[in-house]
Parts: sequence; C-alpha cells; structure tokens
Amino acid sequence: MTQKKTSRRDFMKTTITAGIAGLIAPTVIPSRVMAASGRTGANDKIVLGGIGVGSRGGSLLNAFNQFEDVTIAAVADADMDRCREIGNIYGADTYQDYRQLLDRDDIDGVVIASPDHWHALQSIHAAQAGKDIYCEKALTLTIHEGRQIVKAARKYNRVFQTGSQQRSSSQFHRACMLIRNGYIGKVKKILGVNFAGPWENALPGYPVPDGLDWDMWCGPARVHPYNPEVKNNRGYPGWLSIRDFCGGEICGWGTHDIDQIQWALGMDEGGPIEIWTVGKPYQPWIASRPDRAGRFFGAMDPVIHMKYPGDIHVEFSERRDPNGGALFIGEKGEIRVDRGTLDLSNEEWREIPLDNMEVQLHTSNNHYRNWIDCMKDRSRPVADVEIGHRSATACHLGNIARWISQRTRQTGARLVWDPEQEKFINNDWGNFYLDRPRRDQYSLPKEI
Repeated sequence: MTQKKTSRRDFMKTTITAGIAGLIAPTVIPSRVMAASGRTGANDKIVLGGIGVGSRGGSLLNAFNQFEDVTIAAVADADMDRCREIGNIYGADTYQDYRQLLDRDDIDGVVIASPDHWHALQSIHAAQAGKDIYCEKALTLTIHEGRQIVKAARKYNRVFQTGSQQRSSSQFHRACMLIRNGYIGKVKKILGVNFAGPWENALPGYPVPDGLDWDMWCGPARVHPYNPEVKNNRGYPGWLSIRDFCGGEICGWGTHDIDQIQWALGMDEGGPIEIWTVGKPYQPWIASRPDRAGRFFGAMDPVIHMKYPGDIHVEFSERRDPNGGALFIGEKGEIRVDRGTLDLSNEEWREIPLDNMEVQLHTSNNHYRNWIDCMKDRSRPVADVEIGHRSATACHLGNIARWISQRTRQTGARLVWDPEQEKFINNDWGNFYLDRPRRDQYSLPKEI
C-alpha cells in the first residue's frame, strides 16, 4: 500500500474523535479503508489486536494464538497492569486507549471482550478503522446499539463474528438441523432457563488501584464507585449482573439458550412477536454487599414467555445448570440440547446423515478458525453480526418485559414486537427501553 500513514491517522482522528464526541462521522472514507476487504490472502498472516483482555479476553487471545497464521500484535485495556501482563505473553504492544490500537495499519482484526456496555462503540470504531471484528456475546447493552453495529459492519464491509461459540458445536448443529428439517414435527413449545435479570449496584467504593483508568472502564455508563467485585466479570456479583454494564445473566448465559432457539426456529433475521411475564412483578436485587446468591437463576424474577411466528411458545421457567441449551417439544418428538448433551426422543436421529437434509445450516467446527478463514475469503461467519444482534435483542426483550412489570406492578400484559421495524407497536414504555443514556463523550456516531 502506498498511501501515507498520516492519511490513516487523519481519518482516525476525524471518525473516532467525532464518534466519542457524538458528532456525525464523515461520509468520505479513505480508499485504503474501503479496500481493506481484499487485503488478506489465503496464505497471509492475520494480525490481531485484543480490546478488553481480562479473563475472557485473555482466553480468546490464547485460542487465536494457536493458529500458525495468526499473530497477536497489540492489546488494549483500561487496566494497564493487566494489559501489560497479557501483552508480555505475546510480545504485543500495549495501550490503555483502544483507539491507539485501531490507529495501527498492521492490525487486520480485533477481538473485543470488554464489558457489554463498551461493545457498541468499540465495534463501530473498529469497523470505521477497517478492522474485522470478533466481539463477545451478548453483543450489546441495548437493541438500538445492535442495529447500529450491524449498519457499521455492513457499510465498511467487515467480517464480524459474534462469540456465540455454540454455533460451531456439532451437537447444537445437529439439533438445529433436525428441528429445521421437521424431525420433531411442528414445534409446539420450548423450555429454557429462568435466568436472572440485572442487579442494581450499591456496593461501597474503594480507592482506584494504580494503573486502572476507572473513568474509562465505566466509559459510556455513569461512573460507579470503584469496587473489585464490580470490575470482575463474575465477581460477587460482577459487572455481568450490574444493569449499567450488562443485562444480567439472561444476557450472560441466557444469550446462549436464546441463540440456539433462534437458530432452531430459523429466526436469525427475526425474533419473537409477543413477550410477557408471569409471576410477581420484577424487583431487581440491590447489590449492597458482595453476594452472588440467585445471580444465575431468577428465583424472584417473573418467568419470561415469548411467542414466535407459527404460534410457537417459549417459556423460560426451568431451573437447571446453565449449559446454553433448551428443550424443544414438537408434535412428533422432543430434543434437548445442552453443552455435552443431546437427548433425542428417537435415537435413530443421532446417526442420520446431515448432508442429505433439505435445509442446510452453516457448518463450522471451530468458532475461532471460522472467523479467521472468513477474514481471508471475505465471507460471512457462522455467527454473523446480524445473528448476534438478533439473539441479544431477544434477551433484551425479556428484560424489558420484566422492567415494565416492575413499572406497572403487574404481569401478564403482552408486549407486541415488530422484528422488522424493531419496535413495540402497543407499548411506549417498551420503546423507551430500546436504548439508554450515555455520557456525552462516549456517544455513538449520529450517522453510521
């Protein structure tokens, strides 16, 4: 490439600074960014950067580092001590501000494993910078964010893999193939786990450790008092259970269950059309001391129900180990699929060749390799950005139904959802919850 490095930096200064300030991103994109879609050949080395390199981010980088054609060149994290620790493993450069990593010409793709409240802005900025993206699930904190990420990925022709790794598992693939090809007949009901919604954080504050930019860690969310149990993803309770940073375990573990339901029903570009709750109105847990009781299962949370096209009823009422699956009940049989488990009402289905089935689903046997290969041939991966957005949307719809029950102090009211327009057609409060306020300096670009 012959274009001078300053052009990229000028571009990044304009787009990313504008994004942080909430301004309109420029519509004229340098040719080198738009041409990046063809820059990687089948035999080329893929150079990756990591954004958010805590427990999950570190594991992901280790998985990608196993491939001979992948190099980890840079990592970024608001916690510089952790950033240097991970950087030393790979001999990678370290940054506290992820935008400096995105400014590098040699980075082909980024692995984003920051808390959910950061996913949207970092993914959009990465797309604008011409990077392909692997982003952990749940893809977003809000439904609006998800649509904006999809827009950015499509506009800048990015290969985007969501970290819903069960899409690359043979047992989930077989289960969904059997269901999609009618082996259990018409699906009547699906049972999933009653995962907990998000908690409200009232944990006490402590001095911020040296090397941690806590204001940056909080980013788009309001700044909470620093507490190590918040910073830890699954601490006591951990940011995965705190409303400003995540949607609770329904978005943590629950997104795996819902993603399998979406896949089995052919709803990768759709979703439920009605959502309601049954039981006592929602009352979020107030985390005032370190505690993780009831974090996984919503013991006190109302049960979420959804109706999908075809009058398919989904009920999240089970209390079992969170293994990322569901029980599918059809007119001619049943299938329960979890991690490590595939229970079939007809054992003959276990040996049926999948290649001969009429409906064929995307096949991947390694979620990380799938993304790398797609980066090279510019195809869409098994958990493409639209898929990740739609699965996260169903999680958020469940939370919204609970929040409305809290507001109205009653359950049972059916919220009618339009998956095409991505809005409620009978509840203004539901539409109010489609997005959340952000601190001004971390606003999303007004136009993608």
